[in-house]
Amino acid sequence: MARHPNGFTLIELLIVVVLIGILAAIAIPKFSATREKAFVASMKSDLRNLASLQELYYDESFSFGSDLNGLGFTGSEGVSISVAEATGSGWSAVATHVGLPSESCAVFHGDATMVAPATTTGSVECSY
Repeated sequence: MARHPNGFTLIELLIVVVLIGILAAIAIPKFSATREKAFVASMKSDLRNLASLQELYYDESFSFGSDLNGLGFTGSEGVSISVAEATGSGWSAVATHVGLPSESCAVFHGDATMVAPATTTGSVECSY
């Protein structure tokens, strides 16, 4: 009488579970790094959009604006922008993302006070 097993052995199932665990250990850090890059990209994009709106606002009123709603600015989901300074000769702003609480991006233009991590006028720079 010959036996024909109709299932998997415990060892076979254990090997499959271990292989899935190894693949997950490789994939999860890659996914996290990609998410962080996306968050930084959205902060940079929002600051560049704000710079464009500031230029349009300056053309109309000969000063830079500090009210984001007055500028017509709409930010990305999860991104918070705060205008640190807005005068007739310059402006500065800082962006943060809820997914990256310890990192930020900043930009300043004209005679505005430099805000960290930005070090060059007109250039969006981030701390990461």
